[in-house]
Amino acid sequence: LVIPAAILALLVNHEFTLMEVMWTFSIYLESVAIMPQLFMLSRTGNAETITAHYLFALGSYRALYIVNWIFRYYTENFFDPIAVVAGIVQTVLYADFFYLYVTRVLQSNRQFEMPA
Repeated sequence: LVIPAAILALLVNHEFTLMEVMWTFSIYLESVAIMPQLFMLSRTGNAETITAHYLFALGSYRALYIVNWIFRYYTENFFDPIAVVAGIVQTVLYADFFYLYVTRVLQSNRQFEMPA
């Protein structure tokens, strides 16, 4: 995940300066950094409830950024396509987990288990 994020940061950024490329790299890497944990969760099939709550909090944090971007667009006329696209990618990665979290943890109050 690090190498593709670095290559993408070199190719798609606002301006080709060291600070800008590093910032862009961090945004891209943050958007996919949760993939290994979600992958392991899907392979093992279960997680402690506290881990599921933590992942849900991380995903909610990123999803709320979308609300922030909409607000900033309408109040400040500010739009950053790199941050918005990376945030949407990260939120989409969480989408399946969100559904399972709501149906398994919140409704049944039991340990989080993925379907086989």
